[in-house]
Amino acid sequence: MIDLPVAPLSAAAFAPFGEVIEAGPAAERRIINGGNTERFHDLARLDPGADGRAIVSIFRGQPRALPFVMTMMEHHPLGSQAFMPLSARPYLVAVAPPGERVRAASIRVFLAQPHQGVNYAAGSWHHPLLALEAVSDFLVIDRAGPGDNCVEQGLDMPARIVLT
Repeated sequence: MIDLPVAPLSAAAFAPFGEVIEAGPAAERRIINGGNTERFHDLARLDPGADGRAIVSIFRGQPRALPFVMTMMEHHPLGSQAFMPLSARPYLVAVAPPGERVRAASIRVFLAQPHQGVNYAAGSWHHPLLALEAVSDFLVIDRAGPGDNCVEQGLDMPARIVLT
């Protein structure tokens, strides 16, 4: 078994896997609605892939107890998948680079804050929802359309998430 440390989620650290969705200082800001609203514009490259369409869902995740042992990952080869938390709680994001196989040693784990979402690029490996503390809802934008867009794969060895 391999132990995986948890790092804070940042746009730079997450860039190989997709984008962090947040109303942060790097976001393009536009004042709209007669000056009443600040829009943080175009925060993620949503990709429904060829012949796909973007759909919006709400996922309700049960909390995971730590330490948590991962034995599998999944990826979406035909389109991106974005998660934005609706509950005011932190959550974990476990990702690995795109490729035909995923290895436990290549997994990175991030602690996302309640104001941060993620957009997994097409093909990036990730663990299914890792809510913490309590049942948590997430707004999810992903792909509907022809083809198999969810591939699950067992890890070459168990990987344990350890929050220090």
